[in-house]
Amino acid sequence: MRRVNFRDNIIPWDKLPAWRAAFRATGKKLVVTNGCFDLLHLGHVTYLETARNRGDALLIGVNSDDAVRQLKGADRPVNVEYDRAAVLAALASVDGVCIFDSKAATTFLAAAQPDIYVKGGDYTLETLNQEERRIVEQAGGNIVLIPFVPGKSTTGLLNKIMRL
Repeated sequence: MRRVNFRDNIIPWDKLPAWRAAFRATGKKLVVTNGCFDLLHLGHVTYLETARNRGDALLIGVNSDDAVRQLKGADRPVNVEYDRAAVLAALASVDGVCIFDSKAATTFLAAAQPDIYVKGGDYTLETLNQEERRIVEQAGGNIVLIPFVPGKSTTGLLNKIMRL
């Protein structure tokens, strides 16, 4: 019987370069995305499934708690970074999760070296962080924008909870 341990999919920051090198040696395509993933919902899992189907494996960079507060405000995140990473790591479409400690994903992307970098449909190539774009493109990666699932967002979910 094959045992499953989602914790094995959580990659410590200092182990990411070795993980990436080992994956590169397989010759397969790595899809990478990043975000807060504070309250996982249908929009997230649909996005992640779509991203994963663009390549052979999906690596997710998760913003640290401090970075989420900088991005979303003092009341966020709802879930701490390890919990957010663990829930993502348990998904069938996810092969690896790594927590990074910055608002922008530049250092994460430099270490992850994606073959395909996926972002949500609220971005365009012009509104994407241009340093992130440069890092991906200079390493030979492609950028893919995936539309959101209408009506599914963490902010919308939190607003609904607040009205209860």
